[in-house]
Amino acid sequence: MKSIGSPFTNNPLWYEKIGKIYALLERVKISEEQSKDVLHMRKTNRILSVGSTTAIEGNRLTVQQVFDVINGKVVLAPLHDIKEVKNTFSAYEQIPVLDPYSIDDFLKSHSFITENLVQEAGQFRTVGVAVVNNSREILHSGADYKEVPHLVVELLEWGRTADTHAIIKSSAMHFMIEHIHPFRDGNGRIGRLWQTLVLSKWNPVFEWMPVETMIYRHQQKYYDALQQSHNNSVDCSPFIDFMLYVIENAICQYTDPEKSEIGGINGGLFSGLNVIQKEIIPLIRENPNIRTFEIAQKLLKPVRTIENQLKEKGIISRIGSKKQAIGKLWSEPGEDNGRKSNVYMRN
Repeated sequence: MKSIGSPFTNNPLWYEKIGKIYALLERVKISEEQSKDVLHMRKTNRILSVGSTTAIEGNRLTVQQVFDVINGKVVLAPLHDIKEVKNTFSAYEQIPVLDPYSIDDFLKSHSFITENLVQEAGQFRTVGVAVVNNSREILHSGADYKEVPHLVVELLEWGRTADTHAIIKSSAMHFMIEHIHPFRDGNGRIGRLWQTLVLSKWNPVFEWMPVETMIYRHQQKYYDALQQSHNNSVDCSPFIDFMLYVIENAICQYTDPEKSEIGGINGGLFSGLNVIQKEIIPLIRENPNIRTFEIAQKLLKPVRTIENQLKEKGIISRIGSKKQAIGKLWSEPGEDNGRKSNVYMRN
């Protein structure tokens, strides 16, 4: 197992990708200078990021409900889900004043995220945990809870002193937070927040970049990259590969939604399709059994919009009846996939 001082095997190809990201960031600067409503665009992206990072953990609020909750409107939804979104938004609002290498700020941010949702908000866990799949098979066991405090301190110190580019460093820290699993709950949300925080200290535009939104659109690949990075020994190179792809696409999404999937929307199957339809196709390719509701959540669009887009071009036909739970694409507009827990505790 690699130490926190060296959690990845360096890949020279990363720096070619980072060079492209620098060029894209120049486009962001120009885009914001030309925009007539930068503040609205930034707030919209932050709300979408909050909705995406909570949805990854099973939050059931729709995109519109997330916007309504943040804007103080009354929403008829589970109180837990509403509180989770409010908490997460509050944590993201703290980004300008947080130090990404401070243990106090790390714990304070977890407290913001989990306030009144878990008993140990802002405290390291005092039990063992394991990440399991739907079949209850253990995918990863978190670090021994007795070792968690010093492992987190070591990670934050590595982040503060490492002579590593911020994009690589933030991705490695994101992965290591998930690997250590320092809390009873909220590890995914704090890991994604912390990467955004580290990136924002390098370039402030990352406060508003839809990185979490792109992770949500590629949720299974996100899980796969996490799993590949701690198979046998810890080497988060696969996760860094994934995050470089996500960050590049997030920047493209910010400046030009029509080109948000690098190298994947020109010609062939995509000819004659509009922006939404071009975004639907990769999701169906990745998961042929995906439901309309899931597509809507990942693309942050109403279910009815997705149904209409699919029908318009005849992109794909429904498999089975609307009542089938497996192997279908279409779903009833009101159904959801429910919350699912992937962590259990061991005393």
